[in-house]
Amino acid sequence: MRLRLLPLILVSFSTLLHAEDAAPSASDQRPDLASLPDQTEALQKQINETGSLLLPAGTHRITKPLVFPLSQKRSTAVRPGAGAVTLIMDGPGPAIRIIGSHKGTASPKSFEAATWNENMPIIEGIDIVGNHPQANGIELFQTVGAIVNKVSVRWCHHGIHLVERNRNVVISDVHLYENSGIGLYLDDLSLHQINVSNSHISYNRTGGIVVRDGNVRNLQITGCDIEGNMPADDTHTNAANIMIDVSASPGDRSKSVAEVAITGCTIQHSSNYSGSQYDSIAPGGANIRILGKEIWPVDSVTITGNVISDTNVHLDMSYATDVTVTGNTFFAPNPDFVHVRDSKRILLNGNTFNPRQFERPGRLVFERCQDSILSNCTFRALQAEDGVIVIRDSIRINLNSNILTESKSGVRTERSEQIQVENWIVSGLPDGKKLLESR
Repeated sequence: MRLRLLPLILVSFSTLLHAEDAAPSASDQRPDLASLPDQTEALQKQINETGSLLLPAGTHRITKPLVFPLSQKRSTAVRPGAGAVTLIMDGPGPAIRIIGSHKGTASPKSFEAATWNENMPIIEGIDIVGNHPQANGIELFQTVGAIVNKVSVRWCHHGIHLVERNRNVVISDVHLYENSGIGLYLDDLSLHQINVSNSHISYNRTGGIVVRDGNVRNLQITGCDIEGNMPADDTHTNAANIMIDVSASPGDRSKSVAEVAITGCTIQHSSNYSGSQYDSIAPGGANIRILGKEIWPVDSVTITGNVISDTNVHLDMSYATDVTVTGNTFFAPNPDFVHVRDSKRILLNGNTFNPRQFERPGRLVFERCQDSILSNCTFRALQAEDGVIVIRDSIRINLNSNILTESKSGVRTERSEQIQVENWIVSGLPDGKKLLESR
């Protein structure tokens, strides 16, 4: 009897979601999802009996996490049987919790015998909607080879939450949208090898893709649209569309991040893309924010081939080493393009920096940096009058073969040594302004 009711529930939910006079958003009244029957026990029973969950078409409301202990030694999959499936999480915690037991590395030699039976849990083809302030979408714990594919998570706190230890994770073709917390959260865990691709991660209030503490290697973010992952109001924030942050553990070498590739993405919003004032929305927000620490900087990062725009600062880094930023298009800074502090061997090559239709300072500021290169870039119509590129308390910085046009100032150095500025093409500086001014 329950299965015959599900299509009726789906029609009711769809009608509520798409009615022209009552389309909900995070701030609007939502459908009365709490009135749907609680199917937690029935769905958990299926999991306990089979190890997997094949969901009939329709809308399924649960009030507790559906727990998949991979120690059952069965292949585990969560997927629709036939037709669209919506899972309503109307309680605290993740709608789906996958629990493995892997304690080794990605090397086959580190696998215990039981781990082979837990390999590659799959979650695919479902829509998860939160109806509780502490509801999350998916949680992965000590898994190997987990795949999350063609999944949507909306109105939850965190979308996908990785904890403790995971290896060889693939997240692709997902929509993590309009959640109150973080879209994809790598939360103080040991994780090597994760691919995030072809996904939309947008309008999550406290961050898009966030790595906080832990020991993380081989993070690849490719071909995604990542936007608006910060407050859409005047709340001051340090949120970012992509955040890597180990700064809260300054004395702990075990918490470190390295070997990161961010390629071929659109990364933008929220600031005030269509407005004239640059201090109104999400002050402090960034597109990419990398926060390392002195005893172990974030290192070996490549940021290549992205379109990056419309945040308070586009690229914000401290305590980072061996970072390559090449072939990116930066526009609409609010107010600045790049801030780099306490970092070494930072290479910015072949990028374009152009406010486009906006009048913005558009500064690139380097403080306490060394052994870095800014080359083969174009800078247009930057409005900062006291240095569009500022080098402060730094040493061995090479700025060569760049083009600067229609801007109000050039390069300013302060208390810095071995700064080389050569082979620039400059046009349109105000009368009396020089390309290089030192203090």
